[in-house]
Amino acid sequence: MTETTRTSSSTAVSPTDGPIAVTGASGYIGSWIVHDLMEQGYKVRACVRDTTNPDKVNHLEAMNTNTDLSGDVELFVGDLFERGSYDESFENCCAVIHAGASVGYNKETPQQVYDGCFTEVQHVIESVQKAGTVKRFVFTSSFAAVGHPRPAGYVFTEKDWCGDNIEGYRGAWTEENIPKKRDIAYAMAKANAERMIYRMAEEDGGFAAMAILPLHVIGPLMCANHDQGWSWQNCIRFMLQGKAYKKSKGGRMLWNNVDVRDVARAHRLCAESSVARNGSRYILSASDSSGELFTWELQNKLQTLYPEIQEIGGEHMEDGKPAEATYDSPRSYCSLAMQELGLTPYSIDETIKATVDSYFRLGLLP
Repeated sequence: MTETTRTSSSTAVSPTDGPIAVTGASGYIGSWIVHDLMEQGYKVRACVRDTTNPDKVNHLEAMNTNTDLSGDVELFVGDLFERGSYDESFENCCAVIHAGASVGYNKETPQQVYDGCFTEVQHVIESVQKAGTVKRFVFTSSFAAVGHPRPAGYVFTEKDWCGDNIEGYRGAWTEENIPKKRDIAYAMAKANAERMIYRMAEEDGGFAAMAILPLHVIGPLMCANHDQGWSWQNCIRFMLQGKAYKKSKGGRMLWNNVDVRDVARAHRLCAESSVARNGSRYILSASDSSGELFTWELQNKLQTLYPEIQEIGGEHMEDGKPAEATYDSPRSYCSLAMQELGLTPYSIDETIKATVDSYFRLGLLP
């Protein structure tokens, strides 16, 4: 391919520019990205590992019969661990949204998580470069690539990186610790992958790479397969069944919530933005303090929104109050996405209700 046929890295995309490919399209976030793109009239190429698994693709194929969606979706096979598997699906695409990753919910080892999030991203970029038509590459990173030990109440922004670790703990963030702990593997993979895609895009000159960094993603599920074990939405389901929240000691955690539909929309807005550029990164977290809830506050809100549910679990309480105080972190807001991308987020009540109502609709709650 000659230099004259390469596209400008600053070029935003629109539905008239061609299809958009979405990796990890059957997943919780990926499915909503497909839905949002189709709402805007895009032709979407949904990349999944197995196009014959009805539990993972029926809800995607059903979008083609949804009269509220003006775009269309076509299924393609794509596997993060197979070099060249995205070549066909990326051909003639104007943008690629890379939402596929191994996050550790399926019993992957820490090294497999790292490889899925970082090493194998190189395979995806190779297919982008082979296509030669891709103008925007939007990567689903994670707030894990941002967070690091800071004093309670510290507000994280896109300028933060997980490897900063100013207060100590630096020794944990080393290459040799990747195989030992999933959280370290995941955070380092996302941060390293971001740096890699920005560098590769700059060196290529034909496309711009940018990233969306979600925090605690909740919101409506499209199918039962989106109820992945230990996901934030799955934890809410167990709380609604009166069970304790077990991802943190004593159930104590500051939930910094963002709607999955906002995360999806931010990916598309990033591809369409005339402001975003190579290296732009956007945290997707609460829009304001109302979306930041300690576990006991989330319990209370669930009880208010669903008074018919007799017992809602969460953190350990004594006499109606938290048994212990919760460390005040992570505080962060999607201010930059609102400012630069024009994102208008859902309210926390809308998000929680949509989450719970989808569980009832899918028959996953009695």
